[in-house]
Amino acid sequence: MSEDAIEKVIGRFGRYQTFVLILLMVGRLPTEFELSNVVFLLPNTDYTCLDDGVQNATNYCPCESPDFDTSTILSSVTSEFGLVCKRKTLSSLAQSMLQVGIAVGSLFYGHISDRYGRKRAVVLALFCSSIFATLSTFSTKLWMFILFRFLSGTAVGGTMLCCFVMIIELSGKSFRPYGMGLIESAYVIAYFFLPIIAYYAREWRDLQKITSMPWLVVFVYYWLIPESPRWLITVGKKKEAVDVLTRIAKRNNRLTENIEIIVDQIEEQSLSKDQEHRSGSYLDLFRTPRIRVYSIITPFVWAICAFTFFGINQYIGRLGGNMYLNVALSAISLAPSPGLTVIASLYLRRKVTVITCFSITALSLLLFLIIPKSMEGVILAFALLGQIGAFSAFVLIYLYTTEIFPTVIRNSAMGMCSVFGRIGGIAAPFVVNIGIEWVSILIISVLAFSAAISCWFLPETKNIILMNSIEQTENASNQNDRDCKK
Repeated sequence: MSEDAIEKVIGRFGRYQTFVLILLMVGRLPTEFELSNVVFLLPNTDYTCLDDGVQNATNYCPCESPDFDTSTILSSVTSEFGLVCKRKTLSSLAQSMLQVGIAVGSLFYGHISDRYGRKRAVVLALFCSSIFATLSTFSTKLWMFILFRFLSGTAVGGTMLCCFVMIIELSGKSFRPYGMGLIESAYVIAYFFLPIIAYYAREWRDLQKITSMPWLVVFVYYWLIPESPRWLITVGKKKEAVDVLTRIAKRNNRLTENIEIIVDQIEEQSLSKDQEHRSGSYLDLFRTPRIRVYSIITPFVWAICAFTFFGINQYIGRLGGNMYLNVALSAISLAPSPGLTVIASLYLRRKVTVITCFSITALSLLLFLIIPKSMEGVILAFALLGQIGAFSAFVLIYLYTTEIFPTVIRNSAMGMCSVFGRIGGIAAPFVVNIGIEWVSILIISVLAFSAAISCWFLPETKNIILMNSIEQTENASNQNDRDCKK
């Protein structure tokens, strides 16, 4: 399979795919804001205790009547619901519920996408991401905010997963690295503009409305974006696949005469004759030997990706100074990552690139143990380098996973992996807050190295055609093994 038949029909990435990419990047912005806004919604805010007999002590516990500092943030979830002292654990709960929601949403939307189509899953996730964030601004009780935080997380998980797969499946094999970098640049853009918006919208309800309510119009995407032709072919919807490919080809000024013949060839080469296996499920991730191995390794690697990225963010978040400036500087440090991952994907093998990113992260953190504490600038530089490595690994593992698994179970695999990624993200703060810095750093570094080693057991996927069926993936793996023995 040296030639991508879909790319032959619609091009590697023409004007129509560019149009879809822009729509998805814009539609994803509420999701990216939700991933980053916790520092402004649930900050650690200083307060003066006004309880009788306390004499206006600062940050005193226990305290029933805290008077919060409003010099930086006028109103936050922390100040409105008094999340200090014993209630501070509720702040942690509100933060973690987003990650729990992302795990649930990844499974739910992964199943919806593989069973009912990419387009339906994408539009539903984008719309729910906006509406749940908007509804959270009407919370009058903390439990209401926590509930909407969880629901927002489910939509965030679906958006991250389904938008990425949609772009990859609309791309030719030679454009996949570019699509990966471009779609993930939406996170960096939102991360950079968030502190600017928050600087002027210093009440948490206003911030949430500004970063979510305008995007409620994304429901019109249902009539603007196509269904994935690869998914349509996989589930046996030949006529719909021909119609979609014809429409895209016309928009890209390409020939349309032989599209039906090409679709017939793809269907004959890649699809199971057994109708039962034309739609995948999570059980299919463990039915066959090769995919079973991939389904064990990739979730572990995803968990370490999230663990290292959010763990390093914990350290950077402890920096002193202006919080708006610190968030902006962190975003700027990530700006080169999408471009670097594209370059690496073009000129290096997938395994080498992912392993290199994990190794850079691990080595950068280990250097923390030997750099004198007085060299704050050097420590910050290595922290940012480790963050770049972890973020790049995160971006690359999305692409790598979509290439490893076939179309019929691709979103199910991504959903399962994303769940493990959320587990890593939830675990990171607990390790960082152990209280002994060198222990925390050593744990993160060792796990980053273990993820790098695990990647050696995954197949190389650079320049391959996206597989459609489980049988095709198993046969391709066996062929690779025979080639390696020669």
